Amino acid sequence: MLENFWKDKYPADIPFEINADQYPNILAVLKESCQRFADKPAFTNLGKTLTYGEMYKLSGDFAAYLQKHSGLQPGDRVAIQMPNVLQYPIAVFGAMRAGYVVVNTNPLYTPREMEHQFNDSGAKLLICLANMAHLAEQVVPKTGVKKVIVTEVGDMLPPLKRTLINFVVKHVKKMVPAFNIPDAIKFNDALAKGKGQSFTEASPTNDDVAVLQYTGGTTGVAKGAMLTHRNLVANMLQAKAMMGNSIKDGEEVLICPLPLYHIYAFTFHCMAMMISGNHNILITNPRDIPAFVKELSKVRFTGFVGLNTLFVALCNDETFRGLDFSQFKVTLSGGMALQQATAERWEKITGCKVCEGYGMTETSPLATVNPIKAIQLGTIGIPVPSTLCKIIDDDGTEVPMGERGELCVKGPQVMKGYWQRQEATDEMLDAEGWLKTGDIAIIQEDGFLRIVDRKKDMILVSGFNVYPNELEDVMAAIPGVTQCAAIGVPDEKSGEAIKVFLVKAPGAELSEEQVKAQMRDSLTAYKVPKFVEFRDALPTTNVGKILRRELRDEELKKIANK
Repeated sequence: MLENFWKDKYPADIPFEINADQYPNILAVLKESCQRFADKPAFTNLGKTLTYGEMYKLSGDFAAYLQKHSGLQPGDRVAIQMPNVLQYPIAVFGAMRAGYVVVNTNPLYTPREMEHQFNDSGAKLLICLANMAHLAEQVVPKTGVKKVIVTEVGDMLPPLKRTLINFVVKHVKKMVPAFNIPDAIKFNDALAKGKGQSFTEASPTNDDVAVLQYTGGTTGVAKGAMLTHRNLVANMLQAKAMMGNSIKDGEEVLICPLPLYHIYAFTFHCMAMMISGNHNILITNPRDIPAFVKELSKVRFTGFVGLNTLFVALCNDETFRGLDFSQFKVTLSGGMALQQATAERWEKITGCKVCEGYGMTETSPLATVNPIKAIQLGTIGIPVPSTLCKIIDDDGTEVPMGERGELCVKGPQVMKGYWQRQEATDEMLDAEGWLKTGDIAIIQEDGFLRIVDRKKDMILVSGFNVYPNELEDVMAAIPGVTQCAAIGVPDEKSGEAIKVFLVKAPGAELSEEQVKAQMRDSLTAYKVPKFVEFRDALPTTNVGKILRRELRDEELKKIANK
């Protein structure tokens, strides 16, 4: 039995199982934690801190506004589109407490991507940052969104600082294009209207969907993974358990540079750290390394959740290398492969080992992780408690220990399925609850797993999934393109970079910059290719299917021969 194999692979301070039914829903965890840690800091951003008690009160005010003024019905979907600001947890927990399903939306989405997600999810309400409200203005009339709430970066700050920050962002940095959305309401006005108002606290079952988290899955069509209250509660308990006794309740200061709308940061900072009563420092723009490091210098942080790209950028910063790391004890890495050289350099500079994990949107996301006190670089660790892993061949047969095959995961954190896409669900999930990850892995004798390849053609750019099908759809629409393909190639900064190949029609004039410009109009920035190559023909099967793998192998050979 698989259970027998895994049972003795766990360190003494980590349980083999958690009770996924310990809480009836996320709201029960929220209430308990906000009462237990009422005076403890929950989130800090731009110098302003919200305690757990304050966050609970504000999310209640927002829930009251939503129930009384939004016109939504229980179970309706609420799209939340903002970066790491204090408004985010207030909006998320307010929407959940009011009885709605959260749809996390990337603020970098183009109108095309927003329109698909809003229509696919059936979102009725959008809460967005003013910086992208001009895009919402274009998109909302084409969707079922009935109401829009707009917030500015500094809205949760004290009055004077709020006015200054919002003025600078809008008028000095010119980051807020003009927009006109009829009947849109300001976030702070919504909070004011709901303040002190009574509302009916939602009481969802553990099988009710809490979050629709969009992912490309195994194809380029963005699909909503239905993550239930039980999925997310289980994963927060699993994440907490895997920390063992290294993380102390109510005592840790965690740096949060990864976007909360991404499932990795969402589950860790909004869920696992909530149940632990710990303090999350929200970094709104981690790409601004000098400003980021300045924020780090203000706190004695004990933990950091990041990915390879970010570790490299920080290690290259002289000021970062001079920070006080005396309290630093936990670094977690996920979202993309951790390079050994990066991990070793990070440890040398900070004195803290990097603990790599593995997961997917469909697993809420954590599936495996290295125990903090037993890290094996180059592996993705062991399954989190109450989780089983197996390796199968192309026929679905489990392979012997140490052999490579597709990694499959089973546990209480595995999604309910894809929103309104039963066929896609059936491709990923079997009748016994095993999820096919599409990644090729090996299970070692000691229970640690290693990812050795990727079965599907997905490209992973700085932790974000990019699907060739979507890129190729956009390229195919460019006048003069007769064939096209997209692949991922190794990249020191982002893990993988996008390279596209195009065949032009006879006489067509098309440059690399024109291709990038046209793709930039339809795609988020990280989906725009770094490399463009024109060819006379692309390799295909005998039925004309382009062989992306052959193109990728060619690129890897070029790199190996350099």
